[in-house]
Amino acid sequence: MGINFEQIWGRKWAFLLTFFLVFTVSYIVLVALDWLPEAPTSDSEQPEEVESVPVVDVSNEENQSTSIQIDGTGDDQVVDDEKASSTNEVILPTSIAIKKLDKVVSVSNPTSRSIADLDAALLNGAVRHPDSATMSQEGTVFMLGHSSYLPTVFNKNFQAFNGIQNLEWGDTIEVFSDNQVFEYRVEKVYRAQAKDVTVPIAGTGKTLVLATCNSFGSVDDRYIVEAKQINVKSL
Repeated sequence: MGINFEQIWGRKWAFLLTFFLVFTVSYIVLVALDWLPEAPTSDSEQPEEVESVPVVDVSNEENQSTSIQIDGTGDDQVVDDEKASSTNEVILPTSIAIKKLDKVVSVSNPTSRSIADLDAALLNGAVRHPDSATMSQEGTVFMLGHSSYLPTVFNKNFQAFNGIQNLEWGDTIEVFSDNQVFEYRVEKVYRAQAKDVTVPIAGTGKTLVLATCNSFGSVDDRYIVEAKQINVKSL
């Protein structure tokens, strides 16, 4: 026993070095994949207002016929034929700029509603949900983006929508297409669990809804920003 203990003790530094290397490599991999656990939230916590802003009805419920459940559950819905045919020109967003946050994020426009495909698109920046309005249509343009507050991430798109909860009524958001810029005014900012939020996407008026997103299938808290289109300019 004394001989075995001495042999083990003599290799203590090699063991410690190996443990440190394995721990460091594991941590780096988890950070890169954004798989480190975050602080748990209470199941009983109620949705709360983040900013004291005017409550503005952007849902136009009387005119809505289509909506998206923010957690990706429920039946997939598509935009009504009447809405889709309201214009022959399809204008898609290419990037979104939030001056207050000094942030410019590219926007993907996937056609698949698969959660796996939408999650993959989030790795490239913000994502316009394929069932929401395009820039040339009446209704709501619905975009999601990752939000991570880890000190180091290798893919900056994990922080695409960091800070949107700090927006206030009157702040402006610009959405760019190939040859136009669409300006929106922030109307409402709040936090809620994904299962409690449904985003109407049809109807009259042109609105923008942003939401933070860990995964399209998760039901944890999201920050939601609702904004109203106030101007369109040519580039």
